[in-house]
Amino acid sequence: MIHPDSRRIIIFDTTLRDGEQSPGASMNLAEKMEVAQALADLGVDVIEAGFPIASPGDFLAVQKVAQSIRGPIICGLARCRDADIDRAWEALKDAERPRIHVFLATSAIHREHKLRMSKDDIIRRAVEGVRRAAGYCPDIEFSPEDAARTEIDFLCQVVEAAIDAGATTVNIPDTVGYATPAHFGRVIATLRQRVPNIDKAVISVHCHNDLGMAVANSLAAVESGAGQVECTINGIGERAGNCALEEVVMALRVRHDVFRADTNINSKRLVPTSRLVSSITGLHVQRNKAIVGQNAFAHESGIHQDGMLKEPTTYEIMRPEDVGLAMTDLVLGKHSGRAALADRAKALGYELSGEQLDAVFERFKVLADKKKEIYDGDIQVLIEQQSPVVSETWRFESYGISCGTGQTPQVTLALRKGDQPLTTTLSAGDGPIDALFLAMQKLTGIRTVCKDFNVHSVTVGEDAQGEVTVQLEYDGRLYRGRGVSTDSVEASARAFLTAINRIATLFHRDRQNSAGK
Repeated sequence: MIHPDSRRIIIFDTTLRDGEQSPGASMNLAEKMEVAQALADLGVDVIEAGFPIASPGDFLAVQKVAQSIRGPIICGLARCRDADIDRAWEALKDAERPRIHVFLATSAIHREHKLRMSKDDIIRRAVEGVRRAAGYCPDIEFSPEDAARTEIDFLCQVVEAAIDAGATTVNIPDTVGYATPAHFGRVIATLRQRVPNIDKAVISVHCHNDLGMAVANSLAAVESGAGQVECTINGIGERAGNCALEEVVMALRVRHDVFRADTNINSKRLVPTSRLVSSITGLHVQRNKAIVGQNAFAHESGIHQDGMLKEPTTYEIMRPEDVGLAMTDLVLGKHSGRAALADRAKALGYELSGEQLDAVFERFKVLADKKKEIYDGDIQVLIEQQSPVVSETWRFESYGISCGTGQTPQVTLALRKGDQPLTTTLSAGDGPIDALFLAMQKLTGIRTVCKDFNVHSVTVGEDAQGEVTVQLEYDGRLYRGRGVSTDSVEASARAFLTAINRIATLFHRDRQNSAGK
């Protein structure tokens, strides 16, 4: 709930558009729909669902989000070109609350080297683009790309012209993360002072994190009067990423004494949404990440622990449960039932259907037989593994490996394709993981190159689950896989197989789409 004397800041989430531009973070349609629903549940005001003209896949994703998601404004990006704007509207027309977001670069370096356009040409093109978009719907956002490096006099001219043409939101991007908080705050303050029609539009900001100041710059803009912040879950995005949604939301809430502003975000959904996006994109959140990192509420120093036991506010400026972390952790074991699991899932921010609960409970009982204690992190992984990401062309059955120092590993791998069991045994590879990878390729017939392999523990203790993520290259594209097990080798096998199933699903679909054109 927003504080009664707060100014409400609009949260514009661009995880599905700018966030997806992170290298290796592409999402398929099912994944985008899952993230879009999570963003709606989180309470974001605007979801930028994609760039419809970029590809048929982007168009379809924006269209499906527009048709299915209710509550937030659904936004599509377009250059100031007729074809872009028309395509954006075609994707957005079924939305409950559509917005077209048009952009055009304005800085001298972009005018000279990218666009080769004069200042007059820029203003004319911007006005034409905004007017065309406004002919489709009343909610129009205009962005002067690279605004932070645009001459302030010219920026004021462009913003005024865009508002006159019908823009209801003017977004001021720090496209390359060049600004500092003092500089960016002055830009917003100057626009408020010098643009005569600025009261007819919401001032928005979109800050990149190249110098690590995206959140600081966004907060400085809010102090100077900005009414909308564009951000992404976990701060993902181009290059060093974007302003992190969870950080700017909690900064406004915790330091209300400074900003006198708040958002409609349900902060208890922050950690579950962060984990979902991390799981789907394969982009891990570093342990010391503010708000949602594994260490954000961890205390190892004896002095800190002593203070926490006496009074939590000595070393914590917000409560873990305020962002979706539970106060207690070790609560479930093999004798726990469905009701306890459902209650714990709800406390962690997940609403499970009966079918989902049954599937998670089945996996929970298997895990509980292997582990003495089930942690919140274990439960979150079990829930996230139920996401319908790709078709299971092959299913993992079992493995066996014999290896040692100076020995060539011997691996036996069993998979299942439909009702058909598949088994192979071979001696090859440099270690057990490599041997397993080679056996996986032999059984599936899909030859790939492993570009990235990471393993870490989900929780703590000697029986902790290991989480493995991999990136495999196939036909010039990267495909992600993720596997979790108390056996790290089995987790590796599951990660490889998830990636290979993704290849089988998405590559086959792309070939079908190409053949149909």
